[in-house]
Amino acid sequence: MIAYDPSSSIAEEFINHREILDTIAYVQEHRNDLSLMREILDEARKMNGLSHRQAALLLECNDEDILEEIYRLAHEIKQRIYGNRIVMFAPLYLSNYCINGCTYCPYHKKNTGIRRKKLTQEEIEREVIALQDMGHKRLALETGEDPVHSPIEYVLESIETIYRIRHKNGAIRRVNVNIAATTVENYKKLHDAGIGTYILFQETYHKETYEQLHPTGPKHNYAYHTEAMDRAMEGGIDDVGIGVLFGLYQYRYDFIGLLMHAEHLERRFGVGPHTISIPRIRPADDVDLSEFPEAIVDSLFKKIVALIRICAPYAGIIISTRESEASREEVLKIGVSQISGGSSTSVGGYVEKEAPEENSAQFDTSDKRTLDEIIHWLLKLGYVPSFCTACYREGRTGDRFMKLAKSGQIGNVCQPNSLMTLKEYLLDYASDRTFKLGEAVIEKELEEIRNAKVKEIAQNYISQLEHGNRDFRF
Repeated sequence: MIAYDPSSSIAEEFINHREILDTIAYVQEHRNDLSLMREILDEARKMNGLSHRQAALLLECNDEDILEEIYRLAHEIKQRIYGNRIVMFAPLYLSNYCINGCTYCPYHKKNTGIRRKKLTQEEIEREVIALQDMGHKRLALETGEDPVHSPIEYVLESIETIYRIRHKNGAIRRVNVNIAATTVENYKKLHDAGIGTYILFQETYHKETYEQLHPTGPKHNYAYHTEAMDRAMEGGIDDVGIGVLFGLYQYRYDFIGLLMHAEHLERRFGVGPHTISIPRIRPADDVDLSEFPEAIVDSLFKKIVALIRICAPYAGIIISTRESEASREEVLKIGVSQISGGSSTSVGGYVEKEAPEENSAQFDTSDKRTLDEIIHWLLKLGYVPSFCTACYREGRTGDRFMKLAKSGQIGNVCQPNSLMTLKEYLLDYASDRTFKLGEAVIEKELEEIRNAKVKEIAQNYISQLEHGNRDFRF
C-alpha cells in the first residue's frame, strides 16, 4: 500500500488514493455531527484554512443553519482579504492542434470535425490589439499540446510578441500561461520570459478515471501531469494555479484531491497555489455530455466555491465564461475573485467570427456579454473591476505575496491599484453609462481607504490619469 505523504514529490503519495477513501469514510461516519461542524467553522474563522478532511465533512452538510454559516463566513473571509475587487482577464487561444486523446475536449487528436488552426505572430498581434481595444491588461495563454505546431519556442515567441505590442493606450501587462505539463528546463524558460501564473488543471485526481479519459498522448501519464506544479516551482515559477474539471469524476473525490494538492504545495514549497480554478464540464464539438453523468448542479457548485474560499483563504478563485450570469453572481458573493470577460475560446476568435461549420472553440461559453457589459454589471453589484497587474511586476509573488496577504497589508496596495486600473478603463474604453457608474464607485471606494497617505497618493495618480498619464501602481 502506498503511504500518504503531503511533503513527497511523488504524485500517488501526495494525492493518495487510500487517504481520499479514508476521508470519504470519515465523512460518512461523522456526517450528522453538527457540533463537530460548528467547531470546524470556529477554527475557519481564524483564516488559517482547513484540512481536506475538515472541508470534506462540511461539503457533506445539508443542515440549513450550518450552510448559511458557511456562506456567511466565506463572504466575510473574501471581503477581509479581497474587499470588493474582482480581477478581470481573458483567454487567448494560440493553437488547437493537439496530440492527446482527451475524451472531454474537442481538441483531441481523432476529432476530424473541428477546424485546426495555429496563429502566426502577425495574427497574434491582431488578436492582442483587439483585446487591448476592449480594455484587457491580463491574458491567459492557451494552446493544445503538439510538439510540432506549438513547441515551447513558439509559446515563448508568442509571449514576447504579446508583451511588445502597444496600441493607443493599450498594453498587456501580465501573461498567464496554461499549457501542457513540461520539464523544469521549459518552466525556467517560461519564468525568464516574464510570465505571471502557470496554470494547469488536473481534470480529475482519480488515477484510473484520469487514464481512461486520456487514453493516448503524453497527457496519459498521470504522475507526470500531477507533478507538473512541483517542476514549475523548481523552475522558479512561484505563482501556480491548480484546478479540476468538475463533472469528469465523483465531485467528493476531486474536491478532496484538489485541497490535498494545495496542502502539498504549501508543505513542500512553503506557499500554496496562487489561484484555484473551478470549471464545470460544458458542451463542445465532438463531446457527448451524456457520457459524463457526474456533472454538478448550481447549488453544489456554490457550496464548493464557498468551501474552497474558507479552506484556501488567500488563493484567488477563478471562474470563466463557462458559467452563466446568474451562476457567476451567486459565487462572486462567497469566494470568486477573478473572472474572464468578453471571452472567445476559438483560435483567432477576437478578430474573426467563425461560421458554425468552421468551429475551432474549446467549449461553449454561457456568459456571452461584452467586457463593457460585464464591467457595468459588476459595478451595479457593488464590485470594483480590477485590471491590476502590479504585484507581479513589483515582485510580490509566491511567499512574498502570501506574507503580505496574511498580514492584511496587501489591501494597502490592492485597493488603490484596482481603482487606478478601473479609472484607466473608464477613460479609455468604457461606454458612457459604464463611465458614469464607475466614477461614482471610484469616489466611494477612495473614501474607504483608511491610510491617509495611501489615499492622497492614489488621488494624485488618478488626477494624473485624467491628464493623459498611464500605468501608475503601488
